[in-house]
Amino acid sequence: MSKKYLIIGGVAGGMSAATRLRRLQEDAEIIVFEKGPYVSFANCGLPYYIGGEIDQREKLIVQHSEALKKRFNLDIRENSEVIEIRPNSHEILVSTDKKVYTEKYDQLILSTGAKPVIPKIEGLKEAENAFTLRNIPDADQITAYLNTHKVKSAVILGAGFIGIEMAENLEKRGIKVTIIERSNHILPTLDPEMAIDVQTELENNGLTLVLGHSVVNVSKDRVYLDDKNEISSDLILLSTGIQPETPLAKRAGVALGLHDAILVDENYETSIQDIFAVGDAIVVNNQISNQDSLISLASPANRQGRQVADVLSGLPLKNKGSIGTAIVRAFNSVAASTGLSEKTVQNLGLHHKVIHITANDHAGYYPNHHAMLLKLIFNPETGEIFGAQAVGKSGVDKRIDVLSTAIKAGLTIFDLPELELSYAPPFGSAKDPVNMIGYAAMNLSMGLSDNLQWHELAQAIANKKQILDVRNPSEIKKGAFKNAINIPLDELRQRLHELNQNQAYIVSCQSGLRSYQAERILKAAGFIVQNLDGAYGLYSKMSTELLA
Repeated sequence: MSKKYLIIGGVAGGMSAATRLRRLQEDAEIIVFEKGPYVSFANCGLPYYIGGEIDQREKLIVQHSEALKKRFNLDIRENSEVIEIRPNSHEILVSTDKKVYTEKYDQLILSTGAKPVIPKIEGLKEAENAFTLRNIPDADQITAYLNTHKVKSAVILGAGFIGIEMAENLEKRGIKVTIIERSNHILPTLDPEMAIDVQTELENNGLTLVLGHSVVNVSKDRVYLDDKNEISSDLILLSTGIQPETPLAKRAGVALGLHDAILVDENYETSIQDIFAVGDAIVVNNQISNQDSLISLASPANRQGRQVADVLSGLPLKNKGSIGTAIVRAFNSVAASTGLSEKTVQNLGLHHKVIHITANDHAGYYPNHHAMLLKLIFNPETGEIFGAQAVGKSGVDKRIDVLSTAIKAGLTIFDLPELELSYAPPFGSAKDPVNMIGYAAMNLSMGLSDNLQWHELAQAIANKKQILDVRNPSEIKKGAFKNAINIPLDELRQRLHELNQNQAYIVSCQSGLRSYQAERILKAAGFIVQNLDGAYGLYSKMSTELLA
């Protein structure tokens, strides 16, 4: 006997569920309810449409309801808001501009997504120039405002992914952009030393960043900060995060968890029988920390929609959770991450080590190569990879995708040098950055190296450790540490007698490669030594405290 499935919400999770259900159950009745006018659209493309990089609004619409009806025999009901779920009678209450009606179901899938967080700021509700960006109608409102008003300045509240993408695209329209972020660095999901290059790129392109502050009041053409400063603004974009859209589920008695997201089991079933949920509205098990998380990304939502359809069709698929992999572009800079950040690992109290390397996106002898900074967080005893981050101009996506795959597959740092990645001079190096960071992590794990992080250096100096800089004098002239001893690496073996065997040293170069060489020389000679991870190049981006 065929079943009747109702799906509340389209886009990634809902439409993946609907189309997969049809492929597996040709006789099923499948109805999708979408409270907005578009059931299938590319919300990740909205900033690029506003900036003009996507030149046609129509390109944002992935599938029209008529096409979905023809190809998949789906009953798509747009502009239809589900206002009540009645689990006892297996029915929902639907409201349209013409009527309110009930619809029965055998099984129900919730894909209600998330909504923007609206901060409590005086004057915000009355501000006609304040917008959020979550769907096509939002994009239409922003575009209409830009086309009908002389917008010379804009303030973006929040420096997350959407905030950064919108900042770039508004600047491309000739608008002076100020980003206000209450954290001390942009892209708060990244660790600070990995976000600093993106921050510099934004500033180099004329954007103003106000970090560590919040907006407390807005007027028609100004925003007022918590430090009494004010900024002129013709347009305000709220990018202060999202929260699960779950009031409907809550009223129905569905159990909620972290930040009022829907709790689901390994089959995506909620606390109420025959009600399932996927996408941004659900609590996700982080596969690395094994803790409840919110991972509001398109790729997991698509996978979850497909998997819940598999479950409902009797296939042996389970909800395994996610690790969170994301990427953002800011002009010519790209930053990406997968898994846990160093800050998260620290907060969880996990035994870990961190390693940074600087490597080229492809062979250094081939034209137009660019350096990237790659970071790995891992357990030095087991080799388990907790997370990775990268920033650079190109090749960032490839390396983070490889490391994301490694984490998902349960590979360790000891497996990374074994990965056979494609190589030709225009595309990579014979020893890919992923291989190289595996080697570097193994050196730490095997006790061949002992490193020190940039944020630990000041305390180490306070503990009477001595910096030994092995760069060349020409490099030292461009910037150096206070009170550092300088012996170029190529002279180190011949000048060991100048060093004190009873003194603990911290070796540094420009990026960390030469200082590792120096560390091995010094350790072979019986010295106590640590390698400054990321070396002078990384430290100088983050602090001036110990610089000459």
